[in-house]
Amino acid sequence: QYNSALGPYKGGLRFHPSVNLSILKFLGFEQILKNSLTTLPMGGGKGGSDFDPKGKSDNEVMRFCQSFMTELQRHVGADTDVPAGDIGVGAREIGYLYGQYKRLRNEFTGVLTGKNVKWGGSFIRPEAT
Repeated sequence: QYNSALGPYKGGLRFHPSVNLSILKFLGFEQILKNSLTTLPMGGGKGGSDFDPKGKSDNEVMRFCQSFMTELQRHVGADTDVPAGDIGVGAREIGYLYGQYKRLRNEFTGVLTGKNVKWGGSFIRPEAT
């Protein structure tokens, strides 16, 4: 989470071996600039982990995403921070994150963007990015 002066934090989650705090801070700052150009009332943020989903089984990715969301769920929500996918975080990972958030908080509206249509996502999401 970088800045919420304009509204809730909005940015992507990245799972890639190159992720570190310096990169996330820079990407969070960059996200503020991107979001401010849309004129939508959203701040900027970026999050992630140096976990690499490539070469991992679906079960390993699911367990990682569930653990990640168990910690992240205290910091996200429709009026706080609305993460999306980025490098290494596609519809599969968003689905696992969303499922864990829903299980832990019994809430699900507006918490993640990039979900599959069957979980309330948009039909045009793949074209939007």
